[in-house]
Amino acid sequence: MNKKNLWSITIVLAISVAILYIDLKATPFKQIIHAASSMNWSFFGLIFVMMLLSYTCEALILSVLAKRKGEPKRGFWSFFRIPIIQTLFNAITPMSTGGQPAQLTAMIQMGIEGGRATSLLLMKFIVYQICVFLAYVSTIATGFHLVKTKFSTLAIFIVIGLLIHVVSTLFLLAIMFAYNFTKSATIFLMKILRKIFPAEKVDKWQENAISKIDTFYGESRKLKNEKQKLLKVTFLTILQLLLFYSIPYVVLLALNVHASWLEVTQMNIMITMIMAIVPIPGASGGAEYSFQTLFSTFISSSGTLVLGMFLWRLATYFFGIILGIFGWSIKPKKISSSKIN
Repeated sequence: MNKKNLWSITIVLAISVAILYIDLKATPFKQIIHAASSMNWSFFGLIFVMMLLSYTCEALILSVLAKRKGEPKRGFWSFFRIPIIQTLFNAITPMSTGGQPAQLTAMIQMGIEGGRATSLLLMKFIVYQICVFLAYVSTIATGFHLVKTKFSTLAIFIVIGLLIHVVSTLFLLAIMFAYNFTKSATIFLMKILRKIFPAEKVDKWQENAISKIDTFYGESRKLKNEKQKLLKVTFLTILQLLLFYSIPYVVLLALNVHASWLEVTQMNIMITMIMAIVPIPGASGGAEYSFQTLFSTFISSSGTLVLGMFLWRLATYFFGIILGIFGWSIKPKKISSSKIN
């Protein structure tokens, strides 16, 4: 953990503490104490169990993808530390840009060769991106009316977040199913950009883009050829997302607030869309504001609402940071892929 990462954690904590201070200042402390005193501690514990299960699903996804003839057997901790390290670096970098490189480093530390580690992460990313895309589209189709009339400002950000994800996912699907067209379209786009930007710079962009297109296409073909593995990974990814997206519902149950699981989960998915476009580590500020705005639909007491927001961020954000620090610190035994058990 270098100084830059420590500074990122400090900034995130400072923003979160400032937001919590503002909330506490605006909300009578007695209301928060009252909400906490009547909390259902069984559901409180379940919140963190579900987060651990979500990380476990992701670890199993990597384990399934890594399994092949001649691949050495590695312990559960080797795979489990990868998603928690990803969570840590997603939390402390703008737009969650640090998660992928951190995962790659963690896989190399456990003895998986860099090229193969990149391949495994790409396959996981392809399945995850498509599953999240389907979750976003189905939520907008069935639940957007929940925010359109009451929270028009947030609705705009939700649409922007969705559009960004739709464009990136459609591009990914185009690579998988229209490889030649996508490659030709990219080269045509670069020709246009050469009229605006220096040719040398655009040449580098084109080389990088074509390389990534080729890599994605190659990994997508591998996935399509391993249908049993693909089905297992898809199932685990859906389970992982269900666990994660259901956390706010369990938070409400912990606070003795009863609501529709479907509506609460739809709200949470829309919050995730907003968080995707907040250019601050961990989407600090935007996440808390979005949660309180959207979940005021289900919670009438301001004290309960603030406590619910704190529990949600504690479980989905700070809990992951704490686990990620341990994961980064406790390295697994390095087992080279050349060592066959």
